[in-house]
Amino acid sequence: MNFHYPNRKSRPIQQPLSPSAGKLKLNDSYANRGMTFEEDINHTNAHYLHIGKSVIHKKPTPVQIVSVDYPKRSAAVIKEAYFKQPSTTDYNGVYRGRYIDFEAKETRNRTSFPLTNFHQHQIDHLKRVVEQEGICFILVRFNASQQDYLMEVAHLFHFWDQQDNGGRKSIPKTYFEEKAHLIQLGYNPRIDYLKIVDNLFFSTS
Repeated sequence: MNFHYPNRKSRPIQQPLSPSAGKLKLNDSYANRGMTFEEDINHTNAHYLHIGKSVIHKKPTPVQIVSVDYPKRSAAVIKEAYFKQPSTTDYNGVYRGRYIDFEAKETRNRTSFPLTNFHQHQIDHLKRVVEQEGICFILVRFNASQQDYLMEVAHLFHFWDQQDNGGRKSIPKTYFEEKAHLIQLGYNPRIDYLKIVDNLFFSTS
């Protein structure tokens, strides 16, 4: 099935997570790296919700269905659909009484993170969240090294805004190593990004 983005090429829609994806299992393997970045984050958020730490969910995107097949009377298969509007960011919610909003991206590039992973409307949205004093950041996974980073959006804005002045079209991985925050893979939660959020946004030291 193809989903068409506003002013963008269509792409196949990813299969949704199974109904059990958000459930916590005692036999979840620490070493299971077959999970996608999105699944790791979703499991992490499910754990946070389960222990009452935060309420953070992946944002649903409204779609317009334009083509449906009925292979049998008891089932319908969506063949083509369009996103009604450009997406903003992947996740939002509430943590410790504050609004939280972030985007999650991954790259196969070994040495840098291409800025083409973002779009202007997403940058504009993130800037508006910052203006309202919301908690705002990006999560980035480098697939080659299986390293996850939390980066404050001010760094992203710096590289994005410099593009029009002949700046880089990507953020070097070395910059992540120096300025961003490496997230150690864990058991439950798998990607404990709120531990870093605590230090960045709630530390009194």
